[in-house]
Formats: sequence, structure tokens, C-alpha cells
Amino acid sequence: MGKVIALANQKGGVGKTTTTINLAASLAALEKRVLVIDADPQANASSGLGVDIKNLPTSLYECLINGDEPQEAIVRTELDGLEVLPSHIDLVGAEIEMLNMERREQILKRVVQPLRDSYDFILIDCSPSLGLITVNALTAADAVIIPVQCEYFALEGISKLLNTIKIIKSKLNPSLEIEGFLITMYDARLRVANQIYEEVKRPFQDLVFKTVIRRNVKLVEASSFGRPILLYDAESQGSTNHMQLAQEIIEKNTTA
Repeated sequence: MGKVIALANQKGGVGKTTTTINLAASLAALEKRVLVIDADPQANASSGLGVDIKNLPTSLYECLINGDEPQEAIVRTELDGLEVLPSHIDLVGAEIEMLNMERREQILKRVVQPLRDSYDFILIDCSPSLGLITVNALTAADAVIIPVQCEYFALEGISKLLNTIKIIKSKLNPSLEIEGFLITMYDARLRVANQIYEEVKRPFQDLVFKTVIRRNVKLVEASSFGRPILLYDAESQGSTNHMQLAQEIIEKNTTA
């Protein structure tokens, strides 16, 4: 049965979608079967993996609201073993439509459940908010990766996210764990980057991934071409970092 990992941080611009795309591609390159569920109305994870989001017959929105079969919405990518359940701008209105639905916090869990046996890892890219869809993602997940950007104010809001995780754990999903805090956009030359790394490491210790994602312009370029960094520039620092992260996650879940 596949492990479901949500990538969440209500602060925007922390590298959450970039991490989702490139971690998924790296896991697939290491011969794991991977599904990315794009739970962000901006649909950047979908387009970043080459999905034509303007011409989708069905998407996550229809699965959540109309009860469409998720298997019918899944799109293959150019990388063997990596598939996407894409998002659509319609997802913006989904939270309002879900408000009156029965067990509204568990709708995504019902979508994910029949897919678990088909994949080794299911990664859910959350929107930068703590709204109902993010609550759904955390309720459906086994674990959560929290990307933390190496800049001032990066730690702002983490306590709010941790509080949300605590509430979800106590009321909706007792098995939810923190997979790890991931330091992103790291530049070893900057004092602030090292300070933030130490600030995160101090309270969370072993929950901080050994791998850090260094600031790398190729990561931004790759997304704009609708390709993971692995297919855009396999020799780049960004590609190496995400491959290290994938190996770290595989090792952690093999020994767990």
C-alpha cells in the first residue's frame, strides 16, 4: 500500500510545488510508482509536469464535487512511473461547495483510498492556505513534509501549521505524522540561511531532513518548460538535491 505524503505550508513561495514536482520525478527515477495529486487551484504542479491544464476532460475538482472516478482523471507524464491527478482553476470554488457536504473533511480521503495500492508514493501538493482542501489533504495523508524557505519570516506561521496538524491528528487523522521539515532555497554563503537552518534544527532535530534544497536557477527554468529538473538538467544542483531527498525518504520508509 502506497504512502500518502502531503506537502504543506500556508506561507507561499517556500518551494512547495517545486519540491513536489521534483521529488516525485526523483522517486520515479528510482523506480517507484508515484502519483502527484495537485490540490492547488493554481495547478502549477500539473503544468510543471507537462499537463495541458486548459484542455482537461476531468480533474480533481470533478472527483471531489461530482464523485468522478479518480482513475479517469489521472494523466501520465513523460517520465515512466509518474502520473498526475491534475488541478483546475474551478478548485477555487470547491471549498464553498464542500461546506454542505457530508463528512466534508474526508472527501479527498475517499478519492485517495482506492488509488493507494497502485502506487508506492502519493504526493499531495497543497495550496498556500489552511483552508478546507488543505485540511482534506492532511486528513487523507499518512505524513506531511513542511518546506521552510531560508529567509527572514520563514518560521512565521509554522506554529499555526503545527497547531492545525495537532487538531487534525486529534480529531480527524490520528496516524498523521511529520515526515520532515525541508530547508529550501538554501544559500550557504548567506548568514541568514545558516541561522534559519539552525533555528529549525534546534527544536525539531531529527525531523529536519539531512538534505537541503539549494537555491538553483535551473529549478525555476525547468518548471517554466513544464518539465521536472531531472529531464531538464540532470547534472544541476537542483536535480542532485532532489535525488538525495528521494533517497532519504525511501531509506526512512524502508527502515520504518
